[in-house]
Amino acid sequence: MNLQQDLQQRLRRKSVLLMTHLVLGYPSLAVNREVIRQMAENGVDCIELQIPFSEPMADGPMILKANQDALAAGITVQDCLAFAAEAARDFPQVNFLFMTYCNIAFRYGLANFIQRSAEIGIKGFIIPDLPPEEGADYLRLSKEQGLAPVMFFTPTSTDERMADVAKQGGGFIYCVARKGVTGQRTEMDNNLTGYLARCRKATDLPLAVGFGIANREDVAMLEGKADMAVIGTATIKLVDREGAAAVGTFIRSLAGSTAMS
Repeated sequence: MNLQQDLQQRLRRKSVLLMTHLVLGYPSLAVNREVIRQMAENGVDCIELQIPFSEPMADGPMILKANQDALAAGITVQDCLAFAAEAARDFPQVNFLFMTYCNIAFRYGLANFIQRSAEIGIKGFIIPDLPPEEGADYLRLSKEQGLAPVMFFTPTSTDERMADVAKQGGGFIYCVARKGVTGQRTEMDNNLTGYLARCRKATDLPLAVGFGIANREDVAMLEGKADMAVIGTATIKLVDREGAAAVGTFIRSLAGSTAMS
């Protein structure tokens, strides 16, 4: 079953799915391991495993610092691949995706990176700085391996652009909720509602909404408008503040609004 099919099957049981995010190696792989366990055991559907990069252009200050700290501690791409293999083996109920920047994949060797990701159970990729016009090999190789190259919609995307981008992607569409970087608050207003309606019209792929989703109310506001809420910075802040043990309760509070009666 590919990622799109899996998500559509889950949407028969939940009104909104959950995707979370963590930076591998921050604050340590041991803490990452416990955070993933807490997430997996409390209803998360997808987890973005971010391979740290020195210039994460789409990320706000919190995730930028996490990337820098992980790199300073010596995390490598090989470490990330080995950790992801373990996570995918131990928590088969979760769809794991690699989130990173194109320099990482190309320096490793694009074909090798994609093949290795497929071998260890990764379901797809989120690479925000690789537009489809520059990613023909990435798109082809990912699909040949049965992996989903997740594409992005933004509030400035035209209807034509959305339709074109959606045809080239797979798994789901990542709908950036607003201009800017991760970590800032997103408000549900007529502009966001209208934008998500345009996203829905452009594709049959599930819609994931990220950038500023932080609590149960944010998740609930997406019901009927999108298919998956992306929670990133909020979890990293929580772990920094209260430790990995706090993640399970937090995830349960988010998931509480998503079960269908």
